[in-house]
Amino acid sequence: MEYSSSEVLQYVTENDVKFIKLFFADIFGEIKSVSVQPSILKRAFKEGISFDANAVKGFLNARESDLFICPDPSTLTVLPWRPQRGRVARMYCSIKNPDGTIFQGDTRAILIEQAKKLADLGYEIKVGTECEFYLFKLDENGLPTKIPHDMAGYCGLAPMDKGENVRREIILTLEQMGITPETSHHESGPGQNEIDFRYDTIIAAADNVCTFKNVVRSIASQSGLFASFAPKPLEKEAGSGLHINVSLYKNGVNLMGQNAPEADHFIAGVLKHIREITAFLNSYEQSYSRLGSFEAPAYVSWSKQNRSQLIRIPAASGDNIRFELRSADPSCNPYLALALVCAAGIDGIENQLPLQEAVDLDLFNAPKEVLDKMEKLPSSLEEALDLAQNSKFVASVLSRNTIDSFIQAKRETKDPEFWEL
Repeated sequence: MEYSSSEVLQYVTENDVKFIKLFFADIFGEIKSVSVQPSILKRAFKEGISFDANAVKGFLNARESDLFICPDPSTLTVLPWRPQRGRVARMYCSIKNPDGTIFQGDTRAILIEQAKKLADLGYEIKVGTECEFYLFKLDENGLPTKIPHDMAGYCGLAPMDKGENVRREIILTLEQMGITPETSHHESGPGQNEIDFRYDTIIAAADNVCTFKNVVRSIASQSGLFASFAPKPLEKEAGSGLHINVSLYKNGVNLMGQNAPEADHFIAGVLKHIREITAFLNSYEQSYSRLGSFEAPAYVSWSKQNRSQLIRIPAASGDNIRFELRSADPSCNPYLALALVCAAGIDGIENQLPLQEAVDLDLFNAPKEVLDKMEKLPSSLEEALDLAQNSKFVASVLSRNTIDSFIQAKRETKDPEFWEL
């Protein structure tokens, strides 16, 4: 259910909500929060709540430190794992300047803008994500270790799969929050899990990724475990991906199932710009250790059903027909990642870009002479950052300040530890 601001005020009063957490994403996709009391909500909706943006890395310099977060009432949900007396709810927020204009580094607003551009052309995309993560044991001091929760393999069963009950609690919690997971299973790495979501609007899909990570970490902690969304937490095991499934709609019809040229143009746009936007899909150095191994792509290609490709068209029918972008990982900012994918698709539609021929080969076992002729994804974060910095396309979607802040921070900061992602 989507609420208006007046309905939120009524809900909070009638349902014993005592704390409202206002969520907003920094430039790297990390969710920040300011908690307010119910008595502050009217002011929050009308004026926003100020915070020190200079303390949020990648946002601003010391001369421009005042920003305001303004809650989106349609995103209200109670946090089920918090106490039922004096309940805690959350809303996602837009970030505004003191004069009321949208802050140019508000990545959720950037995604909303791209969704509107697509809507103005008469299209909509629905997005479903497949998010992988690891569960690790804690040491005697309650700190994360690199000891996996179990040693099960792909689609393993209990008792080898010890993550079964954790996934169950995660899914039940998400359902209470109005999010619809579809499938879940143990992934190929020890202690690695995956939960897949039903398609939704592109804004809701990005919000759901952030909510999902918050829920997974909270439920894992309650279970005496640590959940890591690091792209490659274990050097010799499978990395964790964030597969992005996209369907293109017009007048309520999924064009992916109609062999419509616009669907091909959209995919062609993503393939054209993928190298330029990779820094925002794979934003840590360890991300590039994942690409090219354990079914993660390394080349700019597409095919039907072939998991070695960057983009594949899974076997499906009706509204379930979509394309799957397999390169992104869960440490990315989902708002920036989806905004850039959407913008690339828009470019493909507007310029009627032709879709290159499918590569119906297993690229993990293809001959070297074949692979040498193919365009590759960036092989390092530095290469990806150079491509993004010099990209006219990226500059058409993101402000120069946002690009420069992101790139500068990435070049000045080493990768976080696995337990920080």
